[in-house]
Amino acid sequence: MFVDIAKIFIKAGDGGDGAVAFHREKYVASGGPDGGDGGRGGNIVFVADSNLSTLADFRYKRKYTAQKGENGRGGRCNGKKAEDLIIRVPKGTVIREAESGRILADISDDEPVIVAKGGKGGWGNIHFATPTRQTPRFAKPGLPGESYEVQLELKLLADVGIVGFPNVGKSTFISVVSEAKPIIANYHFTTITPVLGVVRMDEGSSFVMADIPGLIEGAHDGTGLGHQFLRHVERCRLLVHIVDVSGSEGRDPKKDFETINDELRKFNPELAERPMIVAGNKCDLTDDETVEDFKRYVEERGYRFFPIMAAIAYQVEPLLKAIQEQLSKLPPITRYEAEPAPVIPEEELGRQKVTVTKHDEVYFVEGEWLLRLLRTINFDDSESLQYFQRVLISSGVIDALKEAGIREGDTVSMYDVEFDFVE
Repeated sequence: MFVDIAKIFIKAGDGGDGAVAFHREKYVASGGPDGGDGGRGGNIVFVADSNLSTLADFRYKRKYTAQKGENGRGGRCNGKKAEDLIIRVPKGTVIREAESGRILADISDDEPVIVAKGGKGGWGNIHFATPTRQTPRFAKPGLPGESYEVQLELKLLADVGIVGFPNVGKSTFISVVSEAKPIIANYHFTTITPVLGVVRMDEGSSFVMADIPGLIEGAHDGTGLGHQFLRHVERCRLLVHIVDVSGSEGRDPKKDFETINDELRKFNPELAERPMIVAGNKCDLTDDETVEDFKRYVEERGYRFFPIMAAIAYQVEPLLKAIQEQLSKLPPITRYEAEPAPVIPEEELGRQKVTVTKHDEVYFVEGEWLLRLLRTINFDDSESLQYFQRVLISSGVIDALKEAGIREGDTVSMYDVEFDFVE
């Protein structure tokens, strides 16, 4: 079963808790704190697997959770970090945050990509020892791992996408020029899943071609199969538009040509600007005058035209050479860059709920919203740091610290960030 879209929930492992422990040894007086740090939680890592061609596995398992890091122990023993959870997907899978649509990763090469980071392990009490605080009886809990509901979208990695109405000869064409073996029959929607084929030209020269299931009018709105598979055209560097110039299905070739172009434009305006070569198939079923008329019509609109008879490979070679020549001038296959987490507007934060606890002059501030905020802050950038300070004031964090009795110079601990309080 070909499945090219799936929705799953991923949760990276939480960090292990830091330990509260003290050194106990004969003849060693006042050994002091020796609690170790917790281990990092496991990451959620996505890896491309060339043996996979569908997202069907994700229809049956929808929740993926990495392990928690090990807690710290006495004797300055840090907890063991958890193993990463590896999720294998087909090459060309785009991972989006389901709620916002933000792109988290594009799995288009062999490099593993961390999509959800495991939480950092909490500090053991050894970190909180100072000349005036020699027996800290507290430690930090581990940070929670990132979690997302994500949508997986498979967008085929093909240099060339073959588009056109059903039954115009797309499958026949790809079967002639490559080793692909699509189902070929004289009825509409014979091809119900995209078919990839490698076209080998000169020695060491080849390109990947995708046969996209037949489009019809209204495909961008879900009519026919087009809505389901139009996403596979988005990565293609070049489109080959095959048209039945004979009108053997009782349709006007010119209208077919405009209809398909319009559907591409409505689905994604960028596709209307994608380089395109037009191939007029089934030339043997009509006269030369009709073919020449259609050729003039296409060339007036700025496209190159090649008359072919795919079933007998007539004039297919010149078309392939034109495709190869055009590809040599085009940029590589589209890669989608991961989008940064959006900065939370100050007006949306308002006065948020926070919890302030005090241990030996250290003020711990916690709040779920603070975790999301801290992920967007770059503490090496002055503007980002000023934004963080404004948010602490406007959200009521500073007021909550004052109510808890904080004084100038006291330490504030906010998850994995520590700073001295300054009025």
